[in-house]
Amino acid sequence: MIYFEAVEVTQGWDSVAALVDDRWIERRPRRPEVVELLMMETAVMPWLAPQLPMKVPVPWVVSADPLVVRHEAVSGGPVGELTAAHGRAIGGFLRALHRVDVAEAIARGLPGRATVEREAFMARFREVVLPMVADRDLATALLDSVGGLPADTVVHGDLGPEHLLAEEGELTGVIDFSDAHVGDRALDLSWILYGTSRVFADAVADEYGVSEQERDRALVWHRLGPWHEVLHGLDTGDPSSVEAGLKGVAERLALGSRSAGRGAL
Repeated sequence: MIYFEAVEVTQGWDSVAALVDDRWIERRPRRPEVVELLMMETAVMPWLAPQLPMKVPVPWVVSADPLVVRHEAVSGGPVGELTAAHGRAIGGFLRALHRVDVAEAIARGLPGRATVEREAFMARFREVVLPMVADRDLATALLDSVGGLPADTVVHGDLGPEHLLAEEGELTGVIDFSDAHVGDRALDLSWILYGTSRVFADAVADEYGVSEQERDRALVWHRLGPWHEVLHGLDTGDPSSVEAGLKGVAERLALGSRSAGRGAL
């Protein structure tokens, strides 16, 4: 019998990840509905990875019941200070990702029902989160603005500092594609443009070629981010997440212009 040494490395909202034999990352769903997301990655990522200029996970199924997926660990660790060089790398990465063929991605299993899921989230936001927000008028206007946003591009769906890896000062990869779907490309730009340093945000924008319309839409998505944290806290019985999410909702609603968030830190 062969024994494998596994060390838990993360417990995200959706899955638990462990490093096995210093080479493999194994992920297990934390909730039944996450099974479909992990299976989507095993179908889509082998096709998507060769089209991207940075390394990404390419998982396969180790065990079907209970589900366990495994991929080779992407080298590197958390990024420290985000630089202009990092920005140019991510700008090129997103440009390549956002140009992949949407129909082919859907055929391989990528969710193409973003507008339907948006409507479901908006309904829950209005019913559950909105009554908890102080500025109801501004919050309602934000929710109303989401309905007209496009859904025509393959997106990562959850791009943030925890999903960027670096080694010796250089970005080595982008991880966690469980939220990938066909949606608005500005979603992938929201944290970059409104939650990072000016030098990083400007470098991404220059390399990618961000339009003013994409900046506007990215701000909408940035403002909406903490609403998900509130729902997550309510669904999991975590009052601290609800409190932090509501604080974030109020702070981001106060961002009144693109210039307020351009190079936010």
